[in-house]
Amino acid sequence: MKGKSISQEAIEGFRRTTESNPCHAILQKALVNSGIEAVTMNQQSEINMQYTFSTEIKTGDITHQKSSGRCWMFAGMNVLRKQIMDKCNLKTFELSQNYLLFYDKLEKANYFYENILDTLDMDTDSRLIAWLLSAPLQDGGQWDMLVNIINKYGVVPKWLMPETFHSSNTGKMVQLLTRKLRKDAAYMRREYRNGKSTDVLRDEKTAMMQDIYTVLCRCLGTPPSMFDFEYTDKDDKFTRVEGLTPKSFYDRYVSTDLSEYVSLINAPTADKPYGRTYTVSRLGNVYGGNDVLYLNVPIEDLKAAAVSQLKDGELVWFGCDVGKMLNRNLGIMDTLMYDYEGALGTSVELTKAEQLDYGDSLMTHAMVFTAVNEVNGRTVRWKVENSWGDKSGKDGWFIMSDEWFDKFMYQVVVNKKHLTEEQRKSLAQEPIVLKPWDPMGSLAL
Repeated sequence: MKGKSISQEAIEGFRRTTESNPCHAILQKALVNSGIEAVTMNQQSEINMQYTFSTEIKTGDITHQKSSGRCWMFAGMNVLRKQIMDKCNLKTFELSQNYLLFYDKLEKANYFYENILDTLDMDTDSRLIAWLLSAPLQDGGQWDMLVNIINKYGVVPKWLMPETFHSSNTGKMVQLLTRKLRKDAAYMRREYRNGKSTDVLRDEKTAMMQDIYTVLCRCLGTPPSMFDFEYTDKDDKFTRVEGLTPKSFYDRYVSTDLSEYVSLINAPTADKPYGRTYTVSRLGNVYGGNDVLYLNVPIEDLKAAAVSQLKDGELVWFGCDVGKMLNRNLGIMDTLMYDYEGALGTSVELTKAEQLDYGDSLMTHAMVFTAVNEVNGRTVRWKVENSWGDKSGKDGWFIMSDEWFDKFMYQVVVNKKHLTEEQRKSLAQEPIVLKPWDPMGSLAL
């Protein structure tokens, strides 16, 4: 094939070469009838991924985010609820993800309006404006965005603000609210061109935010401001604590100082040297809250910090590309799960840096490490608490090979005490600001 277009002669050559492979006919039949994953699944991966671990932390019941992109909230609440379970002697417990969803949507709307007001002089077809308009109210989030919501609004037990149809099925609510935000953005930009000042438009934002609040109340319910906390523990002891607010409940029953936690990332690309801190322009939810902050380190450092925290008895929030080399039914994440090359006759592998640079992979999902298995000081596999309900994986639990960790793990959140002295010093640097569309600006769904 020497020309720019595909000639008929070239196609005939492709056919002859393909059909000359003695394995082609049987592989074609297998793939046509059963699909790539069924044909390429490696049973040895299932044998290797046993649910035994040298270090393990017991947690509560498996949770379910249903048809929503709230994994980052669920993972965060699954980490924090452990303290409530321990303090109150409870077998299991669940915090309200709907409560956090309400305020995340409200704050994201305000964050969007402020970004629009800040860019009124820019052309509508600029890359930044297109990015701002693309998904301003999506469900996804990051660890620092979770911290912002908790610091401002606290948390509440799930029974106090339970799931609704639209918290478990966010699609239509998000679609309509996004149209509302775009409509308001069009109004702001049009009125600015007609002579209205930014200050006047910001005053008009109050009425826009009132509309957002009302819609959220109708779809998700009204967030509680004060409540009594009642529970019966594992020894059948009843307790009632009256007059709590969401913030005082957090301070009393969780009390984790979230400012002591940091996101370590592994992005081995040429534009992101290790040992440097990074943030992402215009990525957030609470205007005036903490910016996203990462410290980029080698993958071995992510493992070491995660193992250290697990051995200290604390769960680990993490972000990864969950869709790669995953068997959802078995709950196995393993680079040996499927032999795609053997079935397709061509390699589809990229390095981790190439995956990021060429849009093949990024952080898509947040979960929780609850256990690790080490052999002679080397990590072998990890136990994962997911938020897809108990019908996926092994009763809701997943297992990750160490090789999968290397390839598709991008972020772990750990207490600073688990960092090296050099890493702690690195946190003091002024962060390098990444563009909004950088792959490390992806949000967990």
